[in-house]
Amino acid sequence: MPRRFLSIGECMIEFAPTPAGTYAVGFAGDTFNTAWYARQLADADQIDVGFLSAVGDDDLSKQLTGFVKNAGITPEFATIRGGSPGVYMIFLSEGERSFQYWRSQSAARRLAEDLTALKGLSAGDMAYFSGITMAILDEPARGLLLAALAEAAARGVQVVFDPNLRPRLWRSNEDMCTWTMKAAAAAAIVLPSFEDEAVHFGDPDPAATAQRYLDGGARLAVVKDGEGPVVVQSSDGDGFRYQPAPVAAVADTTAAGDSFNAAFLVEYLERGRAREAVRAGCALAAHVIGSRGALVPVSQLDLIACRNRLSA
Repeated sequence: MPRRFLSIGECMIEFAPTPAGTYAVGFAGDTFNTAWYARQLADADQIDVGFLSAVGDDDLSKQLTGFVKNAGITPEFATIRGGSPGVYMIFLSEGERSFQYWRSQSAARRLAEDLTALKGLSAGDMAYFSGITMAILDEPARGLLLAALAEAAARGVQVVFDPNLRPRLWRSNEDMCTWTMKAAAAAAIVLPSFEDEAVHFGDPDPAATAQRYLDGGARLAVVKDGEGPVVVQSSDGDGFRYQPAPVAAVADTTAAGDSFNAAFLVEYLERGRAREAVRAGCALAAHVIGSRGALVPVSQLDLIACRNRLSA
């Protein structure tokens, strides 16, 4: 039986800029992006990739569900009568992105109404969620999700959390930071980005970010820092830094962290090697930010590099 990688969150309708000055319509969202890249990287005989969310009963929801299935991802969707997907638009300036969202009525806000897929995970499987997953839920739903993740962890499921701090989705910075630490406490592996953590938690350096999450209960903290070294620390005292290779040209950083997470987690789930997993994450992120859009196809050559079959 293949192990399961279950990503939890929201997949939205994406309007992404094109070189012609128009917008291309697609489907994306932080945890979905990670599931999409994981499906490209993982051996289907070894890892089944699923996505837990909620959709509406409208035509866009049907198209979204079809897209997920066609990507080889198992949709674990609750259907909300009268619901529909959220929408967002990407704006780019010199490779850096900003977003505008229309998600207040998104069906994914009710994903915690059906967490059956989490109950189906067993020891050796992995469940992945993010700060955005937490932000779109109301407080009772956040509690339901964290309780279900705690039950999964007690069965030996590896729970993974990317804080993905987005203050505009929260009532206040204090609310965001409080729930971020509650969510991180449910996870064995935490994948923060230092730039955001420094702004909102006041961490002086990536090592401080890692230590804060270890103190909160994580067993492994992997702190991304853009072009800077990835800092990895574990609760048993082991750790290392990995310096990514320079990227020649950056076209769009939209899914840099999402793709890093996918390659890291697939490698770690399959082989349990943190250093090789970080190298895989950096390789895939470098490939992804060289193209526009959240979902960038990965060729066989890229797969070879990202799965660490090249020398360091």
